[in-house]
Amino acid sequence: MKRNLFICLLLISATPVFALQDSVIVPIYRQLFHDKIDHEQYLLDQLDGKADGQVRITHKYELNQAITTLITEKINDLENFIELNDQVVTNNQKIRKLSYIENLLKGLRYGLRSKEFNPALTPDLVESFEKIMKADIDSIPMTAEIDKAPYPVGKILVDIFTENSGYADSKKLMYQKFCAINPDKILQTIGPYINEPFADSLVTRSCKFNPTAVYNIAQAPNSSLGKLIHRNTSPVVKTVVALSKTPNALLYFPFLDDLLSGTKTIAGIKKYVGEDGKGYDSIGYFKLLVQTEIAYFKRMTSPARDTAIAMFGANGLREKLKEKAIRHFITPINEQHDLSNIGARMRATDSLSSVDLYYMMVMGENDIYTSSFKHSYTRFLQRLGKTAKTDSLLLLVHFDYFKKFIKMLANFNKLDDFLSYMPKENSETLMRGFIANLDNTGNLEDAIDVADSYSSITDNDLRAAILGYVIKDENECIIRNNKKGETIYGLLKTIFQSADSTNKVDLTGTLGIPSIYEIENKEMQDDSGRIIQQVYWYGDKDGKSFFPSFINSFSPREWIVNSNDEWYQIRSRKGNVWVYANRPLDNDANLDDSAQIHLNSYLADNGLHPSVVVHRGHSYWLPRTIKRMAGNAKIVMLGSCGGFKNLNDIIEVNPSAHIISTKEIGAGDINRPILNYLNQTFESGSTLVWKTMWATLSKLFAGDPNNAIRESWDNYIPPYKNLGAIFLKAYNNMVEAE
Repeated sequence: MKRNLFICLLLISATPVFALQDSVIVPIYRQLFHDKIDHEQYLLDQLDGKADGQVRITHKYELNQAITTLITEKINDLENFIELNDQVVTNNQKIRKLSYIENLLKGLRYGLRSKEFNPALTPDLVESFEKIMKADIDSIPMTAEIDKAPYPVGKILVDIFTENSGYADSKKLMYQKFCAINPDKILQTIGPYINEPFADSLVTRSCKFNPTAVYNIAQAPNSSLGKLIHRNTSPVVKTVVALSKTPNALLYFPFLDDLLSGTKTIAGIKKYVGEDGKGYDSIGYFKLLVQTEIAYFKRMTSPARDTAIAMFGANGLREKLKEKAIRHFITPINEQHDLSNIGARMRATDSLSSVDLYYMMVMGENDIYTSSFKHSYTRFLQRLGKTAKTDSLLLLVHFDYFKKFIKMLANFNKLDDFLSYMPKENSETLMRGFIANLDNTGNLEDAIDVADSYSSITDNDLRAAILGYVIKDENECIIRNNKKGETIYGLLKTIFQSADSTNKVDLTGTLGIPSIYEIENKEMQDDSGRIIQQVYWYGDKDGKSFFPSFINSFSPREWIVNSNDEWYQIRSRKGNVWVYANRPLDNDANLDDSAQIHLNSYLADNGLHPSVVVHRGHSYWLPRTIKRMAGNAKIVMLGSCGGFKNLNDIIEVNPSAHIISTKEIGAGDINRPILNYLNQTFESGSTLVWKTMWATLSKLFAGDPNNAIRESWDNYIPPYKNLGAIFLKAYNNMVEAE
């Protein structure tokens, strides 16, 4: 549009690609509102860090071009449409419509910046906006258009057209779409819609997703939400309401489906749950959970694909099964790892069958110690009988968690032994199933499990068979033009081939990822030449026990140690290595958490960016460490990574990190030499070569008289052998490049 010359000159430096594009004369008294639109266009252009008239917010060139055209040319056209439209007569009407365009761009910008809006939906958003605006001019309700729109699109549009005659009905439609996407938030948000006809069906949906939440509200029957729940006629809601009046009700939730069908009764479950704090049978209750898991999983994998209501979620079957496995069995045998009398150490598992032990082990994947797993596995085989057939056990549980169990067996060097207890053809079929359908899951967890398992397998025939299956699956994906499968299996093939040094596969060059074999010293340094390390400690029993020896490992001859009430600053006398560690203050009082927060604030305020992050604590503390990480660490050292989610989160925060991990909690007598080696290398200015470091430390620990130390060292995994992490980095790199 032709703009006031003075205003245009002011805008030239800031919004050159938007302000001078049009030829419609705009009255001076509406110029400000066009300028606001120009400014929003400019801010959208800046989202990629560069205001150059090209919006680059995705990895797809065509989509970026389409979005650029929409927020420039299309928006300018809409401005012209308002100025020229004879139905929009008064100045106030035109201003209102121009504000709609401004709010459209604001909504898009906020959504893109917060990552709540998929950029691919931008064309739908602008197209729907134009239709609604034109309908609004004709006094037509926007309800039909909102009904067709995807939720992220409709959410922005409803908030713009608040004066449209269809606004109230559109808000109700959007709320129902919101609930379809977020069933976990229904009860938190349904208050304004309690008297709507759809309220009862939403409560039923919420109950199927999270019966515990319905149970909690049902205990307040006189509240508005309580009345809504108590009036519901759905059998599942009525059953939960009945449970809300039952003592220890949460222990009954895993069996909700069976209670609904009548295959179990509250009285039958009560003999394991007990009453009035008495009579709880931990063994019987766990066994009941195991048998219910087998039955529910069989339903889920049947042709009908019937997923039990009580399978997942808070207080659901799997959550409760994991909780009880850790509490009643894994924790007791872990805590007695120093006992030489194995029978006494394993007494908690005396009454468990082979099936019970199977579920105990897989549910405790992230918590079970190496020695605890090995002794549990030995008992597992013993309980199978003299003619143990491990394939029969898997058939009995319908192959529930079998991929997870294979991964654990591989990581604890028991896979070859497990396979030896079944016919060879069955073991080959099992491993074929382990590799199959990695592209059909909702995430990369199974593929990462396969990658991690391969690095632990020592049987050359088995490794060759697995590689063969991967190559075959890759070829099948190529034939079917299955790009995701082709990527997954192609990466696994390359990574597995690199594990054999005779193949001379350079993963860095082949996969386009930073070197996994070494790190140059300058990569570790900040702008001032410092190498900053941050060590996260937790104030539980182990943290308090091992922290003093950690501090004492820094010799006063080589390190300057300062401290305050919450953390230590440890600086090398040569001046370029700085270590910060929070004190393991009382976790029960949340003091260790406060110390970490305050230390992080200090580091950020003083421009200290850790390039090394060390997690000292059990795997269940790791999510908190990941949450606290400043980001872009070059080396991350931790105990058990705690599974796919934590590994994924670590790499998302630190995409180039070299990860040192162990199959069990990190041992202080191992961690100190590792950190000493790292610090000596950093101070020397030399390139850190992982294979050299591992060879040196392996020689050191091989001579240690303590067998436990030698065993612990064998469980540490160097970055170049952390195949799951390598796979995830390479996959992310390939997806981003597309």
